[in-house]
Amino acid sequence: MQPTNPPGQNDERRKWLLMTGALAGVGAAATAVPFVSSFAPSERARAMGASVEAETADIAEGSVKMVEWRGKPVWILRRTPEMLAQLPSLNDKLVDPESKREQQPMYAQNIQRSIKPELLVVVGICTHLGCSPNAVPKGSANPSVGADWPGGFFCPCHGSTFDLAGRVYKNKPAPSNLEVPPHKYLTAGKLLIGEDDAA
Repeated sequence: MQPTNPPGQNDERRKWLLMTGALAGVGAAATAVPFVSSFAPSERARAMGASVEAETADIAEGSVKMVEWRGKPVWILRRTPEMLAQLPSLNDKLVDPESKREQQPMYAQNIQRSIKPELLVVVGICTHLGCSPNAVPKGSANPSVGADWPGGFFCPCHGSTFDLAGRVYKNKPAPSNLEVPPHKYLTAGKLLIGEDDAA
């Protein structure tokens, strides 16, 4: 014959088991949340791949603004009508004047290498060994670019020169034009670097 539990003992045991189970569940959740969240990318890693917004309305003609995207400098140059007018005259001096190589999106495969002719958006890293060129204006006294320099970018590391569309000159160490990153305009004065509408 099975012994019978006194009245109320099963209720106490049930409450104790439920309480123990609930505490075990809370403990498991408290342990699992940090463990699972450790697999999520860090804020820095998310920022490295994130798109970046940049204001363009405040860039004066002939000026360059620099923003960081994926740890790289991106230059936004507002070109003057004079700067744009000189671009076709340089074609014979350039490696890839019509931007046929695939280091820019389709919408930048034009002589200006841009969506809006007046705004150039390029990654400011030399395509030779990854140095960062400097903007050198027209008529600069810098002897490395020559007296007839029309303005553009000069890499002091190994002497590569780029025009005001980021196109590399012939007979220089850099093999190709500066990279045009994916980008699009959110408004007339706001740019999003890292995303575009290209399919």
